[in-house]
Amino acid sequence: MKFMYWVDRILSAICVTLMTVLVVCVVWQVFSRYVLGAPSTSTDELARFLFIWVSLLGAAFTLGQKKHLAMDFMLLVLEGKKRATLNIVITLIGLVFAVVIMLIGGSGLVLKTLSHGQVSPVLGWQMGWVYSAIPLSGACMVVYLLRDLLVSNSK
Repeated sequence: MKFMYWVDRILSAICVTLMTVLVVCVVWQVFSRYVLGAPSTSTDELARFLFIWVSLLGAAFTLGQKKHLAMDFMLLVLEGKKRATLNIVITLIGLVFAVVIMLIGGSGLVLKTLSHGQVSPVLGWQMGWVYSAIPLSGACMVVYLLRDLLVSNSK
């Protein structure tokens, strides 16, 4: 599927870019603290925000690549139709989580935070935009899980 190819490419490029900026921020933080003797507070806060984004978007990407941490002992002992059925059930549970917690709950958090005008202490950024990583990664997870459901049903 060409659409999934582009989702993978874009999400991996975003994760690599964010991780690169995160590493630069942390290196600068260490350099400024120990070499210059004056720690940079803005890179500290930025690194925290980048870590949130990298973690959540990286989780969505690893889910899509089927490289996420999983307890698959039940899948290993089952075969045939039982294994396929359990795989569908697991995917549906993941889909419910991604929709209810990540998309709906995350969107509610973003909207509530934006409406209250909460800003970060150092950078002065709207925290709702920082928290928007939650519904965004949830949307990516939903796309990957729907793909998995379609693929499992076509077999």
